[in-house]
Amino acid sequence: MVTTTLSNTPVLTNGYSNGHAPTVFNGRIPDGRMTPEAAVFYREQGYLIVENALSPAELAEMRDETTRICRGELGEVRGVTPADANETDDDVLRQYLCIHFPHKISETMLRYLAHPVMRDVLVGVIGPNVKCMQSMLFIKASGKPGQAWHQDEFFIPTRDRSLTGGWIALDDATVENGCLWVIPGSHKRGIIWPQHKHEDRRFDCTGEAFNFPYTDEDSIPVEVPAGAIVFFNGYLLHRSFPNRAKSGYRRVLVNHYMSAESLLPWRPPAEGVQMAIADYRDIVMIAGQDPYGWKGLDEMAKPFVRPSGEGGCSRDGKK
Repeated sequence: MVTTTLSNTPVLTNGYSNGHAPTVFNGRIPDGRMTPEAAVFYREQGYLIVENALSPAELAEMRDETTRICRGELGEVRGVTPADANETDDDVLRQYLCIHFPHKISETMLRYLAHPVMRDVLVGVIGPNVKCMQSMLFIKASGKPGQAWHQDEFFIPTRDRSLTGGWIALDDATVENGCLWVIPGSHKRGIIWPQHKHEDRRFDCTGEAFNFPYTDEDSIPVEVPAGAIVFFNGYLLHRSFPNRAKSGYRRVLVNHYMSAESLLPWRPPAEGVQMAIADYRDIVMIAGQDPYGWKGLDEMAKPFVRPSGEGGCSRDGKK
């Protein structure tokens, strides 16, 4: 049970019958190794932080790949205009807030879907068989908006509530530059809250969850150093604010995973197929076995730029 707080972060206290002092776990794993305490924290609070998951060399590789994607060097991304040789990397990166499905054109991003730390923690919180269906590359330059309160399961429906985000920080994520904010424990009700359109230009064009029994005061910032991975449950309410720093980026690769045992009714079923057995098959296996491997795989998703909301929410790829 949650018994105390440390630095405004819920912690778990586990007592020992042998009289030893209780241990305190604050939701942060320093070395990537899953423990029983970490699994309990994730189950109760809905999120978990693994620090030092990526090395400086791995971070440099991913940042370089981010720039290549935004410059249009790796293939077509709907909404990306190939950069002119005279455009600086900063000029190019500032144009885009988020690119969906970068792993479709980048072998590097594809490889990081199953980074060893990512895979090991996912097995610990989901189970032995894990699949990935989505990647999103956030660039979020200074001045770019955040995203309003939402639950990822609103967009990606699983049948067993196993959806898990793996949020890889490519830069230090701080309150100033727009880190995640979460409402600990908000996943436990297992309710998908409704969404409505909003006109709050602090946030991008994605809808905003409402009518839930929590307040902003129930939320906490999840500040992490570059190289950390934040894991969070698909029902957990979370949001982020604009990057208020004078310069720089809050770059993140966030991937979504679930148990391979569950069907994924993410798209309307083919003609003659009942919704009850609809199963999106544009997936990447991360760990274990695919019980539905006999179905084969589909190539459906293509990379595109998410509208940022600056100047309106048309779907032209940049605004």
